[in-house]
Amino acid sequence: MAQAGGGRVERLLINRSYARLWAGQAVSTVGDYVFDTTLVLWIATELGRGRSWAPAAVSGATFVVGAAVMLVGPVAGVFVDRWSRKRTMLGTDLLRALLVGALTALSFLPVSALPTGVWLAVIYLVVFGVNAAGQFFAPARFAVLGRVVDSEQDRARAAGIGQATLATASIVGPPLSAPLLFTVGIQWALLLNALSYLCSWVAIRGIPIPEEPAVAPSERPSLRREFAAGLRFFVGSRFLVVLLCVAVIAQCGTGAVNALNVFFVTGNLHTRASLFGFMSTAFGVGAVAGALLAGRVVRLLGARRTTWLALAVTGLLVLGYARQTTFPGGLALLAGFSVPVAMLNTAMTPLLLEATPQEYLGRMMAVFNPVNQAASMLSVVVAGWLASSGLRTFHATAGGLHVGLIDTIFSASGLCILLAAVFAAAALPREKREPVAADPVRPGPVTVAADVD
Repeated sequence: MAQAGGGRVERLLINRSYARLWAGQAVSTVGDYVFDTTLVLWIATELGRGRSWAPAAVSGATFVVGAAVMLVGPVAGVFVDRWSRKRTMLGTDLLRALLVGALTALSFLPVSALPTGVWLAVIYLVVFGVNAAGQFFAPARFAVLGRVVDSEQDRARAAGIGQATLATASIVGPPLSAPLLFTVGIQWALLLNALSYLCSWVAIRGIPIPEEPAVAPSERPSLRREFAAGLRFFVGSRFLVVLLCVAVIAQCGTGAVNALNVFFVTGNLHTRASLFGFMSTAFGVGAVAGALLAGRVVRLLGARRTTWLALAVTGLLVLGYARQTTFPGGLALLAGFSVPVAMLNTAMTPLLLEATPQEYLGRMMAVFNPVNQAASMLSVVVAGWLASSGLRTFHATAGGLHVGLIDTIFSASGLCILLAAVFAAAALPREKREPVAADPVRPGPVTVAADVD
């Protein structure tokens, strides 16, 4: 019976090590969705209730996430390539559990016990710390995925499972946040996230991961030289450079939607804030469908064509979402544009693993993530400023169609995503193979196949 069960696990989740890696991801991602949605609702409906600066305060939390990626990500990538990936994941899980646990303890105080500015400062500090730790965890997990899942077909399966898990967490997590916040209080939502990191720690601790031979500190190149080597590798990869440019253009649109969606739901869709979590649920339902369809679509169309087509469909659906005025219509459109987004993310994971050797994975992400996040931060800052002051009272009529503040910003977001699709169609390389230059500080030439079509 035990052998039959183990075989079932391997069929569904590739192998036992990936099953444990997946289990840790599943639990902690649900906790993260509860945490993120609860903080947005808490800031928008409690700390900033009736205040003109509430959109800027919500955008501030998103900005802090971006700041953690920008400031910590580049350095974290170098250390992830130096350190034990398993110990890095375990340590960052414990650190995040401690930070969220501290905020949980503080949240038992009544809101009136501290000035609003102090509450926001503490929230931003914890959000920064959690996401800074995540800059070590994410590339370490990405690299471990490449170690425990070794075939291209299984990596594509793992990417699809990961996207489906992420989407399922977005279905389960956000709807839990509103009832927890409005019925039993913010403390229990925060506590759930802290416990989820501990569950992830337990799951990862049991994974047998073969470690690279340790390099003595005296033999290591300097931090600057290692980062420079990673940067040279990234710049020398046409696929990575073009993909980053595509992501940056698209993020200029998606960042605004993420930052202001709660105000679109309550204002344009005329819906109570307590139902906001169901918007993430709708997105998750579509993302599960997209993740399950992604492998078949990529096999049929190729990764390159899937990339630009997914962006084009997403941009068109965001334009449609911006014109919605009812909650059911908004739910349907949000679920719709999550399908191509999930397909895009699923297709990119095995391509990035194939295009980047193990010794560069941390540094590759140390370039890709901060630059990508900078574009999202710019979008968030501009959107928050426009919603809070620059266009706060904007209303107009164009061709008999009434337009307001948030829907105008979302329409511009859809156009940005369409621009990313056009650029991807024109610029993504068509070559089947791409050489990877030798690392000047880590000897040994490597050539990696990168199927980009």
